[in-house]
Amino acid sequence: MTIKTAVTRIVKSTLFAAPLLLAPALASVALDGTVLSGLVSSSVAYAQDDAKPQHKTRKTPALRENVYKKLAEVQVFADAGDWKAALKELDELKGDTAKWNGYELAQLWNYYGFVYYSLERYPDALKAYERVVSNPDDIPEGLETATLYTMAQLYFIQEDYRKAVDILTRWMAASPIVGADAYVLRGQAYYSLNDFNKALPDINWAVNDYEGKGKVPKENWFALQRAIYYEKGDNKTVIKILEKLVRHYPKASYWRQLAGMYGSVNREKDQLHASEAAYIMGAVTNEKELLNIAYLFLGEEAPYKAAKIIDKGIKDKRIEPTSKNLETLAVSWRLSQEIKKSLPEMEKAAAKSDTGDLYARLAGIYLDNDMYNKAIDAGEVALKRKGIKREDQLQIVLGMAFVSQKKYDSAIKAFEKAKEDKRSAKFALQWIEFAKSEKERERQLAL
Repeated sequence: MTIKTAVTRIVKSTLFAAPLLLAPALASVALDGTVLSGLVSSSVAYAQDDAKPQHKTRKTPALRENVYKKLAEVQVFADAGDWKAALKELDELKGDTAKWNGYELAQLWNYYGFVYYSLERYPDALKAYERVVSNPDDIPEGLETATLYTMAQLYFIQEDYRKAVDILTRWMAASPIVGADAYVLRGQAYYSLNDFNKALPDINWAVNDYEGKGKVPKENWFALQRAIYYEKGDNKTVIKILEKLVRHYPKASYWRQLAGMYGSVNREKDQLHASEAAYIMGAVTNEKELLNIAYLFLGEEAPYKAAKIIDKGIKDKRIEPTSKNLETLAVSWRLSQEIKKSLPEMEKAAAKSDTGDLYARLAGIYLDNDMYNKAIDAGEVALKRKGIKREDQLQIVLGMAFVSQKKYDSAIKAFEKAKEDKRSAKFALQWIEFAKSEKERERQLAL
């Protein structure tokens, strides 16, 4: 799923949900996820934000009692959720509206709009709402603005983002109060049209408005804002937004995203902390990400945590026990001074390797732990397999193991081979002299 698809789904999921209410004077449905406009005055307010100057109240025709009673019958079916019956009742009423005034007809079409919406007949709902606002002088400003906002949301649902923008802009000009939700919706429509330069001011207005009042913006607002800055390539701002998300809406997915963004700007320590948070929350499960966290811990000189992650990953069958992964685990345990845990892993890594290089390294580990016979055995296997990066170093290891076992001739032979590489020549000569002197000393003692 792309970032754009995810953001669109989040915004759509918060748009609609509202029952229909009817009053003798005015009835209006505002299909907003958080605001229900039921009994609406002619100066309808949609949000709690900075108000525009109030429009003058229109003088509109009255809703007569007999018409109200007929519409109330539709309301009964609507309250029961019987939308087909409500539609049938509306169709019967429509045939007897020759003497209805403009406001009464607008209320009829307002009901049609909501019933069609409830039946998911969105194009029909939009046609009905168009009839509601076709003669604005016959309806209060509140009904006009409520209907326009509903239409904008329906166009959004229909993915007609250009029309949604046009209607929203018209609504903003007509509404006495424009709240942050409307700016977010228009910003989302612009975003869906790939017009990021127009989407950004709208979403920033909403976020800044809330934060300026000490309120926490909604999660999906941050998601949209983050997506726009990501599309514009502004990674530093994306990071700031994600930092807000993990603070106010601490989900593992946001920690993972934040870790990735820290990595993109070379903030390795922060990347590690964010990755660890996601790992602790159980959000890191694939091999690549698990190993990446382990390598970050190694880079920050925390080998024990690296070893624990790899070890658990292998046991949970999320990390494949390849020669390389086992080698990394062995190295991590060894750097953690956990030699008893390191050796078995290095042995498994060497056994799975195609060359003798890991056996050469294993020989060195055995030597460091006074396991001379095993050091010699591992060294001989390494020489047979070949592919050793530094054979001179392996010969030094073998020579030292032979000296420890008082096998001086074998030791001198190994050091002589090591001497052939100039990188080890000086060190090998010193050991040759030592081996010869020890051999002579042993011979003297035996006399």
